[in-house]
Amino acid sequence: MSDHATNPVNSPGFRLRNVPLLSRVGADRADTLRTDIDAAVAGWADALLLRVDRRSQVLISGGRAVLNRASDAGASPPENAVFLGRLDDGRHVWALRSDLKPPQDSDGPVEVLDLRRAGDVFDDVSAQLVATATALLNWHDSARFSPVDGTPTKVIKSGWARINPVTGHEEFPRIDPAVICLVHDGHDRAVLARQTVWPPRLFSILAGFVEAGESFESCVVREIAEEVGLTVTDVQYLGSQPWPFPRSLMVGFHAVGDPEQPFSFNDGEIAEAQWFTRAEVREALDQGDWGSGGTSRLLLPGSISIAREIIESWAAQD
Repeated sequence: MSDHATNPVNSPGFRLRNVPLLSRVGADRADTLRTDIDAAVAGWADALLLRVDRRSQVLISGGRAVLNRASDAGASPPENAVFLGRLDDGRHVWALRSDLKPPQDSDGPVEVLDLRRAGDVFDDVSAQLVATATALLNWHDSARFSPVDGTPTKVIKSGWARINPVTGHEEFPRIDPAVICLVHDGHDRAVLARQTVWPPRLFSILAGFVEAGESFESCVVREIAEEVGLTVTDVQYLGSQPWPFPRSLMVGFHAVGDPEQPFSFNDGEIAEAQWFTRAEVREALDQGDWGSGGTSRLLLPGSISIAREIIESWAAQD
């Protein structure tokens, strides 16, 4: 292995330049209100409601998620509603899986979009509310029966838990942690790879799910070895982002690899991988993202993904 892989010239300034889009905080999660039934009922009359349809789409207007009057859904929170938090003005916000209802007093055009396509235009409040609602509602859709004995479970804690009425056992929203890592040589080259199911020219950084009994750092080393055959060192944390499709948490890292080590695609997930220079990555970033239809030989993830933020942060280094 070359000297720069074991003793990397690794810039201490490499960090995320911006908070990943789905990690933004714009509302008070007000977790103490989840078990305060009196407060939930009292706040319902003035509360707002985010409607999310079966395709996890919401209504958007002017860069914000459309929030309806909660009281239109009934005199009290429906059993399947989930509490999202509290706005700066004190109003509660809930979410409900339902058909979408355009507002009667919208100031501009209304679109139907999902989080993947609209996350980059959301303000901070909308980004947090829609990400939380998507994660919670997706979990409820698949958690209606106890994993222990199959008993139908009931919603409790304002949508933040389910309970088995027979045993009293509580279930909480499941989160699947996954690592995502930029492998670089400590200088000006980084690895980008294309999954077998992706069209040509679409590349990103490497990712994989954490296994039982495994640390994030150990997962980075294992996944990169499995996917492209590289042995990496100097694994360092960058940041994290919820990815509610359906229930992941992406934990970002960077690590150092050796460009002289050959690639080997051991688990069948990766079709090809290459070392790209910082100049090549910058040129690809200037072309837009996967959806832009650019003509460069390299197309990169959209801004909603933490992968984009990691790549941009690395490319911005001198």
